[in-house]
Amino acid sequence: MTRGRYSVRFRTPGPNPVLPRYDDTGLGAVLPGAARALGTAIDAPAVTLPCARSVCVVVIDGLGRLLLEEAAAQAPFLASLLAGGRELRELTAGCPSTTATSMGSFGTGLPPGWHGLLGYEVMDPDRGVLLNELKWDPGTDPLAWQPHPTVFQVLVADGVTVTRVGNPEFDDSGLTLAALRGGDFVGAKRLHSRVDIAVAALAPPGRSLVYLYWGDLDGAGHAHGWRSQHWTRELRHVDREISRLARRLPTGTVLVVTADHGMVDIPHADRVDLAEHPELAAGVRILGGEARFAQAYCEPGQARAVATRLADALGDRAWVRTRDEAIDAGWFGPVDNRVRPRLGDVLVAGIGSFALVDSRSATPHVLRLIGQHGSLTADEQLVPLLVHTC
Repeated sequence: MTRGRYSVRFRTPGPNPVLPRYDDTGLGAVLPGAARALGTAIDAPAVTLPCARSVCVVVIDGLGRLLLEEAAAQAPFLASLLAGGRELRELTAGCPSTTATSMGSFGTGLPPGWHGLLGYEVMDPDRGVLLNELKWDPGTDPLAWQPHPTVFQVLVADGVTVTRVGNPEFDDSGLTLAALRGGDFVGAKRLHSRVDIAVAALAPPGRSLVYLYWGDLDGAGHAHGWRSQHWTRELRHVDREISRLARRLPTGTVLVVTADHGMVDIPHADRVDLAEHPELAAGVRILGGEARFAQAYCEPGQARAVATRLADALGDRAWVRTRDEAIDAGWFGPVDNRVRPRLGDVLVAGIGSFALVDSRSATPHVLRLIGQHGSLTADEQLVPLLVHTC
């Protein structure tokens, strides 16, 4: 196949992807915006926020903007911040639209191609194995994997009190050290407790920032689908607690609520399993990434043949790109040479109801998931930017 035919074949197999914006309309601009609101200069794209004595930034894992819009009746407080006015109400998450990558951009203000957290499971080229960037691995040093300073560290160096509130097990985890280091960490299991901790941390005088994370909405969507009663029930719970947080925050505080990605529901019948299609698995050494943004690490010299077979077989169900094509298209922002080998040789981003898995290597937990994310669709890529001034 000639280079010209190859390039045309990969251009637009379906609707155009929502390309991430690594500027002041991207998720990575939230913390730099908070820093500037607190009077700390930072050299990174930043959302515009009111000047404040303190800032509370809440990340609701999995709460895509389009999901919130559709479920607005179940979240009256959050929906009230989404509606009305001309201010920016959405951001792009980044590529892939998944927690590890989004937390890398959120914590550092950098695009994925620079901070290097590139998916759920990506190749550690020094070790020749897949690294799960959520669970991590003691064989991979998180500070070497992501060496750039975080916004939290910049704030602390400028005299701002920083408190991070999340799952107790996240303290000093690999992902936390790589993307979210800096300041003090407080662990709590219940959202109610995390809200109380945030309020207490922002009460003393002086400049302060609290980052509060909640992941149960994402968990409900993965297990049951985001249109399930489980997801709706959790959204109601989140809305009540964030409304309570807003009412209790001290005067002079700016509350910012956002998310790391959205979600789509994928019935198991709509998955393509490489284990059941040896003709598509040919040349693929191992499948990494995630089901909605699969990263195929190929045998030497096989990337082009693998990409061609997948593109022909999947048609308008996925955007299929080689690593170089995706980089050239700006999917990851500028890509550092140290980061490039972590990306798959061939990338498969789902369109519509589609996921790509390999049951020979995927865990049973991953194969059971209904709610999925990672791709470049609006449902997965767009996240809310909700701002409330106390």
